[in-house]
Amino acid sequence: MERRVAEGLRSALGPLGLEAHAFKVGWYNAVLQPAFHLPYPDDTLAFVVLSTPSMFDKALKPFVNKERLKIIRDPVDQCVSHHLSRVKEKFPDQRVDVMFDYEMLPSRKPKFLAQTAAHVAGAAYYYQRKDVKLDPWGKKKIFGVCIHPKYGGWFAIRALLLFPDIQVPLLEQPTPVDCVSTEEKRIKLLEQFNFHWQDGRYRDIIEVKERYSEEQKAYFATPPAERFRLLGLSQEAQRITFH
Repeated sequence: MERRVAEGLRSALGPLGLEAHAFKVGWYNAVLQPAFHLPYPDDTLAFVVLSTPSMFDKALKPFVNKERLKIIRDPVDQCVSHHLSRVKEKFPDQRVDVMFDYEMLPSRKPKFLAQTAAHVAGAAYYYQRKDVKLDPWGKKKIFGVCIHPKYGGWFAIRALLLFPDIQVPLLEQPTPVDCVSTEEKRIKLLEQFNFHWQDGRYRDIIEVKERYSEEQKAYFATPPAERFRLLGLSQEAQRITFH
């Protein structure tokens, strides 16, 4: 069953520049405090959905051109939501729950911790302070960051798809590729991400096979309220969204 669902997701999401990686809820819950647990049995099948560099041209721009008058919030979020709702229709006999990376619980905690999900699914390695043996940062707060073996930091974690009626007790957990394997490089990665993230250098900590186009870089570097103009969307849409 897991394989059939995975193949269905691959055929639906691949042409859009999206990837889906399978995991069991138990793998995720095992590494987090109870406050962050997903409320499903341990063997429940789930997928973490990533956007790759090609998503901008394959999914976002066509979506904007087609749905121009219906876009009233963040275009990327709305694009991903639109396509995942269509993916759900491919599984009419299954319950499919969707959680998006921007959604919050009433407690103001995120609905899921995206980087942890990507790591346990084997999609990208989540480098954290604990991965550095000789910690040079003292009392400074150091945030972790996921690195994809193909895209480096040129990707984003967008959503979870959960299949509550599918239990996969025999699913084997993949190990994420440890592509930043030296102590020196890990320190460099975490320093660049925490103290110089605006310049994006951390994204190229490894040799990547694909990165964002200059157009896409400009889009994500633009304040959200001004991105509508870059996509040629109307002032009316911008007014509805941000005021």
